[in-house]
Amino acid sequence: MDVIALARQLGAAIQQQEVYLEYQAAKAANDNDEELQNLIGEFNLLRMSLSAELQKSEEEKSQSKIDELNNQLQKTYNAVMANKSMVNFNEAKGHMDQLTNQITSIIAMSIEGEDPETCQAGGCSGSCSTCGGCH
Repeated sequence: MDVIALARQLGAAIQQQEVYLEYQAAKAANDNDEELQNLIGEFNLLRMSLSAELQKSEEEKSQSKIDELNNQLQKTYNAVMANKSMVNFNEAKGHMDQLTNQITSIIAMSIEGEDPETCQAGGCSGSCSTCGGCH
C-alpha cells in the first residue's frame, strides 16, 4: 500500500467535499469583491504609513499622527471584517479549518498507534500522548 498515493486520494476526496467547495467559493468572492479589495488596499497603506511613522527618530515622530493612523487603521480593519464577503469567508475558513484539524488529528493519532477506525478526532481526550494538537 503506497501511503503517498493514498494521501493524494485523500486530497482529491477533500476537494470534493462541500466544505472545501464553499471555502473556495468564498475565497473567489473575496478576490472579486471590489469594495473589500479597496478596503484591504487602504488598510495596507495605512499600516505602511504607521510603520514609517513609528520608525522615525524620537524627535521626528508625531504622536498625534500615530494616534490618527491607529484610529484610521482600526476603523478600516473593522470595515474589512464587517464586509459580507469577508464574514462569509471567515465562516467557510472556520469550517475548512475544522475539517483539516479532524484529518490531522486522525493521522497523528494513527501514527501514535491509535486505531484509525475508532480514534476520536477533535476534542480533548485528556491524554497529551494521543493529542493531535490543540486547535
